[in-house]
Amino acid sequence: MLRKWKEFVRQLKEDIYTLYLASQDPRMPFAAKVMVLITVAYAFSPIDLIPDFIPIIGYLDDLLLLPLGIWLSVKLVPKPLLHYYRQKAKEQMHERKPNYVMAAVIVILWLLIGYWMYQAYQARIN
Repeated sequence: MLRKWKEFVRQLKEDIYTLYLASQDPRMPFAAKVMVLITVAYAFSPIDLIPDFIPIIGYLDDLLLLPLGIWLSVKLVPKPLLHYYRQKAKEQMHERKPNYVMAAVIVILWLLIGYWMYQAYQARIN
């Protein structure tokens, strides 16, 4: 069961990257390009339609809306383009190595934000 979910999530990641690559192709129909851009933007956006802190339904948009948007986008992309960019996405995703420098930058930023919030909290108490 867990293996099926991991495969499903991996396929979603691959489809999102495929759609991102395909969205830059000038041969894409306008309707497909709009749907792809909305789906990819929603996938990468830190803001959800329904906030995740709301119990149960907070994750409903991630579990339903995102796969639905991906499915609709995949259906709108012409088959030859979809096949080409799916292959390209697979190749690029397997070649990609972890970027430890960016990971360190993100961790440092979070630590700085935490420190800043702590300092603001301490200043408010005193």
